[in-house]
Amino acid sequence: MAGNDWINSYLEAILDVGPALDDKRSSLLLRERGRFSPTRYFVEEVITGFDETDLYRSWIKAQATRSPQERNTRLENMCWRIWNLARQKKQLEGELAQRKAKRRLERERGRREATADMSEDLSEGEKGDAVSDISAHGDSNRGRLPRINSVDAMETWISQQKGKKLYIVLISLHGLIRGENMELGRDSDTGGQVKYVVELARALGSMPGVYRVDLLTRQVSSPDVDWSYGEPTEMLTPRNSEGLSDEMGESSGAYIVRIPFGPRDKYIPKELLWPHIPEFVDGALNHVIQMSKVLGEQVGGGQPVWPVAIHGHYADAGDSAALLSGALNVPMLFTGHSLGRDKLEQLLKQGRLSRDEINTTYKIMRRIEGEELSLDASEIVITSTRQEIDEQWRLYNGFDPILEKKLRARIKRNVSSYGRFMPRMATIPPGMEFHNIAPQDGDMDGEMEGNDDHPTTPDPPIWSEIMRFFNNPRKPIILALARPDPKKNITTLVKAFGECRPLQELANLTLIMGNRDGIDEMSSTSSSVLLSVLKLIDKYDLYGQVAYPKHHKQSDVPDIYRLAAKTKGVFINPAFIEPFGLTLIEAAAHGLPMVATKNGGPVDIHRVLDNGLLIDPHDQQSIADALLKLVADKQLWARCRQNGLKNIHLFSWPEHCKTYLSRIASCKPRHPQWQRSEDGLGNSESDSPSDSLRDIQDLSLNLKFSLDGEKNEASGNENSVGSEENAADRKNKLENAVMTWSKGVLKDRKMGLVEKSDQNANSSKFPPLRRRKHIFVLAVDSDSLTDLLEIIQKVFSSVENERNEGSVGFILSTSLTMSEVHSFLVSGGLSPNDFDAFICNSGSDLYYPSLNSENRPFVIDFYYHSHIEYRWGGEGLRKTLVRWAASINERKPENEAQIVTLAEKLSTDYCYTFKVEKAGMVSPVKEVRKMMRIQALRSHAIYCQNWTRLNVIPVLASRAQALRYLYVRWGVDLSKMVVFVGECGDTDYEGLLGGLHKSVILKGLCSSASNQFHANRSYPLSDVVPFDSPNIVQTPQDCSSDDIRASLENLGVMKE
Repeated sequence: MAGNDWINSYLEAILDVGPALDDKRSSLLLRERGRFSPTRYFVEEVITGFDETDLYRSWIKAQATRSPQERNTRLENMCWRIWNLARQKKQLEGELAQRKAKRRLERERGRREATADMSEDLSEGEKGDAVSDISAHGDSNRGRLPRINSVDAMETWISQQKGKKLYIVLISLHGLIRGENMELGRDSDTGGQVKYVVELARALGSMPGVYRVDLLTRQVSSPDVDWSYGEPTEMLTPRNSEGLSDEMGESSGAYIVRIPFGPRDKYIPKELLWPHIPEFVDGALNHVIQMSKVLGEQVGGGQPVWPVAIHGHYADAGDSAALLSGALNVPMLFTGHSLGRDKLEQLLKQGRLSRDEINTTYKIMRRIEGEELSLDASEIVITSTRQEIDEQWRLYNGFDPILEKKLRARIKRNVSSYGRFMPRMATIPPGMEFHNIAPQDGDMDGEMEGNDDHPTTPDPPIWSEIMRFFNNPRKPIILALARPDPKKNITTLVKAFGECRPLQELANLTLIMGNRDGIDEMSSTSSSVLLSVLKLIDKYDLYGQVAYPKHHKQSDVPDIYRLAAKTKGVFINPAFIEPFGLTLIEAAAHGLPMVATKNGGPVDIHRVLDNGLLIDPHDQQSIADALLKLVADKQLWARCRQNGLKNIHLFSWPEHCKTYLSRIASCKPRHPQWQRSEDGLGNSESDSPSDSLRDIQDLSLNLKFSLDGEKNEASGNENSVGSEENAADRKNKLENAVMTWSKGVLKDRKMGLVEKSDQNANSSKFPPLRRRKHIFVLAVDSDSLTDLLEIIQKVFSSVENERNEGSVGFILSTSLTMSEVHSFLVSGGLSPNDFDAFICNSGSDLYYPSLNSENRPFVIDFYYHSHIEYRWGGEGLRKTLVRWAASINERKPENEAQIVTLAEKLSTDYCYTFKVEKAGMVSPVKEVRKMMRIQALRSHAIYCQNWTRLNVIPVLASRAQALRYLYVRWGVDLSKMVVFVGECGDTDYEGLLGGLHKSVILKGLCSSASNQFHANRSYPLSDVVPFDSPNIVQTPQDCSSDDIRASLENLGVMKE
């Protein structure tokens, strides 16, 4: 390279990135710097620093090129590339530092404001003195919740659970999930999470007190996969249920339930599932409601048995669980498994892809929003290790360990948190099945001979596959089991073994690096790691001392552990960071001591098992010393082995499930509040007048006649509906209205006004929408009320005959208040009875037409408020929003109107409304949500009315969720709904598209706000809306009633 002076300047630029190339301090050529080795620099610094594994191949190829001109050209191109990468890396590091600084400032500011609002003096508790038993994440500082540590204790706990009949729902959407012969490793979506959720469901189904567990996943009926993934239901047979199962029933146990959603004939990766999640939620909602009724008949005394918890696994299932738990009003749990923000940070550090490219490939921003929503909705977040909390969850806006500690202290002292909530973090290591594991007690010498009474059993085939590599197969085996990934640090392990002669003399090294056919067929990253391992074996001449078999089956893994234990070997996990380390537990169960990285989950495992040594994965000498110490010191080896076997039960599935169920028991029970013994919903198939009247009487206790439900409607104030009349008068009017309505219903039935009574058994039930064949939801966020009136009239006209027959009902879904809706109806010549329901204030209020429309034309459903009030911030939220509005108004020039102001008259108890004068000067909705999450306020912010208004409502309230409530409450079939929307709309627009209902997009409406609409999301609309779905159609531009009719016919809703 002496003749290639240009290389010196490029390499100098790499070393001195930042200063200009003509800087005087950088003028010294590299060849004058002493012992600098370009080859070593490329391999050890540049490649390692950038994780650009293909650079090494380029370098080798350039070195092997004989033509000087071609070689110089290759080197020049390569050096330019490296130089640009170095510049990019420094830029990314600077951006990362800026993001961290910004996040820290936002956190500190939010923490200060939250603490200022929570004005109670809790300085002692917030320092930790009063909550010494509660860490920053809700767990004990000493590590773990008390566990069962004896058979007697387990039996005592079992006796306490008798009589309970719990129903638990787990959700895991992606990958191929079945109970037996799991195809782990088939693709990136079918991995450890699949095994975890299946075994968790199986184990929970065998626990005392648990009657049924449903694991909900996607039904895949594709020719590319096995037929079993298309089966709707699969029962999970218990592995070992002696003494655990009690009073098994007809529907008890654990089941995989496959819900059809997304493309019916395709198996698609998880990144493409996001637009189809609403369809899954609707299908899952239908299953859970039906199963709750079935279980109610079996063990609930006729009342539905609702899930005690819904547990989402991974971001997509967390997003689904948030919507499903909100629709059912039951507690939610969440396990992230792998987190999007952490992955985004790692990908940005690598510098291979830009942020936009990362988002396009991994849908990472949609994933992060799903995880943030899961934090908003979850009661408990379950993690495997403390590292996941300390290093990953703290990256999220919705979780702050310091603020969480303050809130937990206030809860402990029974002091108000002013509307602030933080999910509890619970560290529960994954469980394992140990009943079929027999630790290897013999050794290679002691079991080589058999006799007549105890003949030797044939060795597993995988043993000979490994042993053929060794010159001396009787030496202890150092076992590493990991895929060939740079993060697993296998090359450092081989270097440590190769440079430690005493270790080579005492032990063999076995590397189980997945399965492969040919190196050229592997991914570039995997093949690069494998090639590096092979070259190191050659460099240190380790032939006959290192095994690296090409193939093994999942069923071979226990035999591999047994072989290592039989030789008195050691298991090692040298990964740079190990989130948990399940292989360490598996190895310990087979009697293998461990050497493991000190970064991540192995620290927690070592604290429990005390069966080995922790090492710095970057310190090659530390790895060699730890291995040599365990292999050479037989007493230490035996002590570590014994400790592991003695404590391994702490990671069993019964232990995991006991802790899991105790966490669920700590959640405040929630379920649909209208369930009463006299509630007519449970007898919805009954057609008797007495049942109808009973339903009406129950309803009358929980609905209030109102012109407008704004302000104090749930406060207990009898003036909440704007009336000063006393309770007796109100009661008389209500009773008269109910009796008048019920007589009218019976009269209509006798006169034959109900078209087919046998098909409309519920036609006498309130409200009328229960007897409609189809429900049309008018959710058009038009630019003006005139446009809205016009489109309503067009829709009415398109189904005029069906409307007159009563087979089609209508719901108006809007961001307007009820009084605004009433004014709109009056001015437009419409009657409240033209609609079956009104979803107002962006989904925070639900009304029905009144039974007596003369004085009070609307009835408000207060059950709906009890359904959505979970984690509603109330006054604490209002104060924060007013402070936010003041900070926005500080930007305005003097003598100009306020940019944002609180609209007291438009606000209600469950909707804070702000008027926006200058849309361009307010923060996008994603920033408003971020601000609230940082302060532990859980709510849903929506810009509406063409960006002239901001509505802030409960986190699990929305216009889409209101439709699901109508299904849960009244049995209105979601698949019979048709939602009409414009081309654009309020910022909750995306939730109205997708799902089991049909959607009609009216082209030409609401298009003026499209630029602002798209700026309020951090991901494209295509990531959340399945525009290719057969349930979504678009009308022509400026459509007529005939065009709307044609669209309905295309959807199969109306006949041609």
